[in-house]
Amino acid sequence: MAQRGRPRAFDRQVALRRAMEVFWEHGYEGTAMTDLTGAMGINSPSLYAAFGGKEELFRAAVGLYGETEGGLTDRALRGEPTACSAIEAMLRDNAVAYSTGDGPRGCMIVLAGSTYTTRSESVRDFLIEQRAETVGQVTARLVRGVVEGDLTGGIDTAMIADFYTTVLYGLSIRARDRASTAELNKIIDGAMAAWPALTQPR
Repeated sequence: MAQRGRPRAFDRQVALRRAMEVFWEHGYEGTAMTDLTGAMGINSPSLYAAFGGKEELFRAAVGLYGETEGGLTDRALRGEPTACSAIEAMLRDNAVAYSTGDGPRGCMIVLAGSTYTTRSESVRDFLIEQRAETVGQVTARLVRGVVEGDLTGGIDTAMIADFYTTVLYGLSIRARDRASTAELNKIIDGAMAAWPALTQPR
């Protein structure tokens, strides 16, 4: 009689990535526990044992997204030599990521909590905080540009950061609506054309 093989070991990172993709595609409210257990290949007790519950799993999935597909903004803001090139790279790099590849289109942080109920207000607030962090990152990069002499002092860095992060979030929604990379880049062309006027001292 043939011996039964050993059960496959649970790979937490693989399971978390599969959960991330489900949340990314369907949003927090649109994702059922059965969707998660089916994608992750585990049962409900195992999910609760490994991650603590649906919301805790979602927060971990958002963390993974930030370390992987969602890390383009941080890399652009840190890696480019000027504030202008950093903002443009942030927009264009994300536009490509949002509109190509096999994964869900758009940004998980923008789209996963677009609908909510009173039971998921904590998730909504968590995503608001995540988006606010992005605004803060962009603001800090603009302030750095002023300090380094790349930008003129007296500009409204908070307003400029709000403008370009709003463009970034809009690109995500347009990508989910099946806009092509070329179409997204035309939007970015317009946004960057506004740069000289936006960076004038007030």
